[in-house]
Amino acid sequence: MSEFVQELETYVFSRLSSLDLLKDTDIQTTDRSEIVRRLKMALKNELEASELAAVWMPTTPEIEVKLALARQAGDEAKHYKLIEKRLANMGADLSGFNPVAEGYGPMFQLLSGFKTTVERIGAAQFAREALALKKNQQFIDFCEAVGDRETADMYREQIQPDEEWHVNLGRKVLAKYATTAELQAQARKAVESVLELAVKIQNKQLKEMKVSHAPGC
Repeated sequence: MSEFVQELETYVFSRLSSLDLLKDTDIQTTDRSEIVRRLKMALKNELEASELAAVWMPTTPEIEVKLALARQAGDEAKHYKLIEKRLANMGADLSGFNPVAEGYGPMFQLLSGFKTTVERIGAAQFAREALALKKNQQFIDFCEAVGDRETADMYREQIQPDEEWHVNLGRKVLAKYATTAELQAQARKAVESVLELAVKIQNKQLKEMKVSHAPGC
Protein backbone atom coordinates (compact mmCIF):
# COMPACT_ATOMS: atom_id res chain seq x y z
CA MET A 1 0.00 0.00 0.00
CA SER A 2 1.37 3.41 -0.93
CA GLU A 3 1.94 6.18 1.60
CA PHE A 4 -0.88 8.16 0.00
CA VAL A 5 -3.35 5.29 0.36
CA GLN A 6 -2.31 4.71 3.97
CA GLU A 7 -2.87 8.36 4.82
CA LEU A 8 -6.22 8.38 3.05
CA GLU A 9 -7.32 5.21 4.82
CA THR A 10 -6.44 6.72 8.19
CA TYR A 11 -8.59 9.71 7.32
CA VAL A 12 -11.49 7.48 6.26
CA PHE A 13 -11.36 5.41 9.46
CA SER A 14 -11.27 8.58 11.54
CA ARG A 15 -14.36 9.98 9.84
CA LEU A 16 -16.22 6.67 9.99
CA SER A 17 -15.66 6.39 13.74
CA SER A 18 -17.82 9.51 14.16
CA LEU A 19 -20.80 7.58 12.79
CA ASP A 20 -20.96 5.65 16.06
CA LEU A 21 -22.17 8.88 17.64
CA LEU A 22 -25.05 9.11 15.15
CA LYS A 23 -27.12 6.12 16.19
CA ASP A 24 -29.81 5.25 18.68
CA THR A 25 -28.43 3.46 21.73
CA ASP A 26 -31.83 2.12 22.84
CA ILE A 27 -32.52 -0.81 20.54
CA GLN A 28 -33.40 -3.54 23.01
CA THR A 29 -37.16 -2.95 22.65
CA THR A 30 -37.17 -2.93 18.84
CA ASP A 31 -39.32 -5.58 17.16
CA ARG A 32 -38.55 -7.56 14.01
CA SER A 33 -40.61 -5.23 11.83
CA GLU A 34 -37.71 -2.82 12.12
CA ILE A 35 -35.41 -5.48 10.66
CA VAL A 36 -37.75 -5.71 7.66
CA ARG A 37 -37.78 -1.94 7.31
CA ARG A 38 -34.00 -1.79 7.26
CA LEU A 39 -33.65 -4.71 4.86
CA LYS A 40 -35.93 -2.95 2.40
CA MET A 41 -33.65 0.07 2.63
CA ALA A 42 -30.72 -2.26 1.97
CA LEU A 43 -32.33 -3.49 -1.25
CA LYS A 44 -32.13 0.04 -2.64
CA ASN A 45 -28.49 0.36 -1.61
CA GLU A 46 -27.56 -2.93 -3.25
CA LEU A 47 -29.43 -2.18 -6.46
CA GLU A 48 -27.84 1.25 -6.79
CA ALA A 49 -24.36 -0.12 -6.10
CA SER A 50 -24.76 -2.88 -8.67
CA GLU A 51 -26.10 -0.53 -11.31
CA LEU A 52 -23.40 2.06 -10.74
CA ALA A 53 -20.59 -0.47 -11.14
CA ALA A 54 -22.16 -1.71 -14.37
CA VAL A 55 -22.70 1.80 -15.74
CA TRP A 56 -19.05 2.68 -15.18
CA MET A 57 -17.68 -0.30 -17.10
CA PRO A 58 -17.92 1.11 -20.67
CA THR A 59 -16.11 4.32 -19.71
CA THR A 60 -13.37 2.70 -17.61
CA PRO A 61 -10.25 2.30 -19.78
CA GLU A 62 -8.22 0.10 -17.42
CA ILE A 63 -9.08 -3.53 -18.20
CA GLU A 64 -8.42 -4.90 -14.70
CA VAL A 65 -10.61 -2.18 -13.19
CA LYS A 66 -13.33 -2.79 -15.76
CA LEU A 67 -13.38 -6.50 -14.86
CA ALA A 68 -13.35 -5.71 -11.14
CA LEU A 69 -16.39 -3.52 -11.64
CA ALA A 70 -18.08 -6.45 -13.36
CA ARG A 71 -17.42 -8.61 -10.32
CA GLN A 72 -18.72 -5.93 -7.99
CA ALA A 73 -21.91 -5.51 -10.01
CA GLY A 74 -22.45 -9.24 -9.59
CA ASP A 75 -21.63 -9.15 -5.89
CA GLU A 76 -24.14 -6.41 -5.20
CA ALA A 77 -26.80 -8.21 -7.26
CA LYS A 78 -26.10 -11.36 -5.24
CA HIS A 79 -26.55 -9.38 -2.02
CA TYR A 80 -29.87 -8.08 -3.33
CA LYS A 81 -31.12 -11.62 -3.91
CA LEU A 82 -29.89 -12.80 -0.50
CA ILE A 83 -31.73 -9.96 1.22
CA GLU A 84 -34.81 -10.51 -0.91
CA LYS A 85 -34.87 -14.18 0.08
CA ARG A 86 -34.40 -13.31 3.74
CA LEU A 87 -37.30 -10.87 3.60
CA ALA A 88 -39.51 -13.52 2.00
CA ASN A 89 -38.57 -15.98 4.75
CA MET A 90 -39.56 -13.34 7.30
CA GLY A 91 -42.98 -13.07 5.69
CA ALA A 92 -42.49 -9.72 3.97
CA ASP A 93 -44.58 -9.13 0.86
CA LEU A 94 -42.36 -7.74 -1.89
CA SER A 95 -44.86 -8.08 -4.72
CA GLY A 96 -44.73 -4.86 -6.69
CA PHE A 97 -41.94 -3.48 -4.51
CA ASN A 98 -39.46 -1.33 -6.43
CA PRO A 99 -36.66 0.07 -4.26
CA VAL A 100 -35.98 2.93 -6.66
CA ALA A 101 -39.60 3.80 -7.42
CA GLU A 102 -39.12 7.20 -5.82
CA GLY A 103 -35.82 7.81 -7.57
CA TYR A 104 -32.17 7.18 -6.88
CA GLY A 105 -30.65 8.34 -3.62
CA PRO A 106 -28.22 11.21 -3.02
CA MET A 107 -25.20 8.90 -2.75
CA PHE A 108 -25.94 7.41 -6.18
CA GLN A 109 -26.36 10.91 -7.60
CA LEU A 110 -23.03 12.01 -6.16
CA LEU A 111 -21.11 8.95 -7.31
CA SER A 112 -22.57 8.96 -10.79
CA GLY A 113 -21.04 12.38 -11.39
CA PHE A 114 -17.43 11.24 -11.11
CA LYS A 115 -15.61 10.78 -14.41
CA THR A 116 -12.07 9.56 -13.76
CA THR A 117 -11.03 6.16 -12.46
CA VAL A 118 -9.28 7.51 -9.36
CA GLU A 119 -12.32 9.62 -8.46
CA ARG A 120 -14.74 6.75 -8.99
CA ILE A 121 -12.70 4.13 -7.18
CA GLY A 122 -11.74 6.52 -4.39
CA ALA A 123 -15.35 7.53 -3.85
CA ALA A 124 -17.09 4.19 -4.35
CA GLN A 125 -14.81 1.24 -3.64
CA PHE A 126 -12.48 2.97 -1.17
CA ALA A 127 -14.85 5.26 0.74
CA ARG A 128 -18.43 4.06 0.18
CA GLU A 129 -17.54 0.39 0.61
CA ALA A 130 -15.60 1.17 3.80
CA LEU A 131 -18.75 2.98 4.88
CA ALA A 132 -20.75 -0.13 3.96
CA LEU A 133 -18.56 -2.29 6.18
CA LYS A 134 -19.15 0.11 9.06
CA LYS A 135 -22.89 0.38 8.48
CA ASN A 136 -23.29 -3.36 8.02
CA GLN A 137 -21.50 -4.01 11.31
CA GLN A 138 -23.88 -1.59 13.02
CA PHE A 139 -26.76 -3.52 11.46
CA ILE A 140 -25.29 -6.86 12.57
CA ASP A 141 -25.12 -5.50 16.13
CA PHE A 142 -28.73 -4.33 15.80
CA CYS A 143 -29.92 -7.74 14.58
CA GLU A 144 -28.15 -9.56 17.39
CA ALA A 145 -29.57 -7.16 19.97
CA VAL A 146 -33.13 -7.94 18.87
CA GLY A 147 -32.51 -11.67 18.52
CA ASP A 148 -32.32 -12.04 14.73
CA ARG A 149 -29.27 -14.28 14.48
CA GLU A 150 -30.08 -15.47 10.96
CA THR A 151 -29.96 -12.00 9.42
CA ALA A 152 -26.83 -11.15 11.40
CA ASP A 153 -25.11 -14.31 10.16
CA MET A 154 -26.12 -13.59 6.56
CA TYR A 155 -24.45 -10.22 6.69
CA ARG A 156 -21.39 -11.42 8.59
CA GLU A 157 -20.72 -14.55 6.54
CA GLN A 158 -22.01 -13.76 3.04
CA ILE A 159 -22.05 -9.98 2.55
CA GLN A 160 -19.18 -8.55 4.59
CA PRO A 161 -16.45 -10.66 2.89
CA ASP A 162 -17.46 -9.18 -0.47
CA GLU A 163 -17.34 -5.68 0.99
CA GLU A 164 -13.81 -6.35 2.23
CA TRP A 165 -12.84 -7.34 -1.31
CA HIS A 166 -14.35 -4.14 -2.70
CA VAL A 167 -12.41 -1.99 -0.22
CA ASN A 168 -9.19 -3.84 -1.01
CA LEU A 169 -9.86 -3.20 -4.70
CA GLY A 170 -10.02 0.49 -3.87
CA ARG A 171 -6.67 0.32 -2.10
CA LYS A 172 -4.98 -1.46 -5.00
CA VAL A 173 -6.37 0.80 -7.72
CA LEU A 174 -5.50 4.00 -5.90
CA ALA A 175 -2.00 2.74 -5.14
CA LYS A 176 -1.47 1.92 -8.81
CA TYR A 177 -3.12 4.88 -10.52
CA ALA A 178 -3.20 7.81 -8.07
CA THR A 179 0.49 8.52 -8.58
CA THR A 180 0.61 12.27 -9.20
CA ALA A 181 -0.34 15.20 -6.98
CA GLU A 182 -3.23 16.04 -9.30
CA LEU A 183 -4.66 12.51 -9.33
CA GLN A 184 -4.24 12.18 -5.58
CA ALA A 185 -6.08 15.46 -5.08
CA GLN A 186 -8.93 14.17 -7.25
CA ALA A 187 -9.18 10.97 -5.25
CA ARG A 188 -8.98 12.77 -1.91
CA LYS A 189 -11.70 15.25 -2.85
CA ALA A 190 -13.97 12.43 -4.00
CA VAL A 191 -13.43 10.51 -0.76
CA GLU A 192 -14.13 13.59 1.33
CA SER A 193 -17.35 14.32 -0.54
CA VAL A 194 -18.65 10.78 0.05
CA LEU A 195 -17.92 10.90 3.77
CA GLU A 196 -19.48 14.33 4.16
CA LEU A 197 -22.64 13.10 2.47
CA ALA A 198 -22.64 9.93 4.57
CA VAL A 199 -22.81 11.98 7.76
CA LYS A 200 -25.70 14.04 6.36
CA ILE A 201 -27.59 10.90 5.32
CA GLN A 202 -27.15 9.21 8.69
CA ASN A 203 -28.25 12.38 10.48
CA LYS A 204 -31.37 12.53 8.32
CA GLN A 205 -32.15 8.86 8.88
CA LEU A 206 -31.83 9.26 12.64
CA LYS A 207 -33.65 12.56 13.08
CA GLU A 208 -36.34 12.44 10.39
CA MET A 209 -36.88 8.74 9.71
CA LYS A 210 -36.07 7.54 13.24
CA VAL A 211 -33.78 4.89 11.75
CA SER A 212 -30.35 3.99 13.04
CA HIS A 213 -28.20 0.89 12.49
CA ALA A 214 -29.32 0.74 8.85
CA PRO A 215 -27.15 -1.46 6.60
CA GLY A 216 -24.95 -0.21 3.78
CA CYS A 217 -24.49 -1.92 0.42
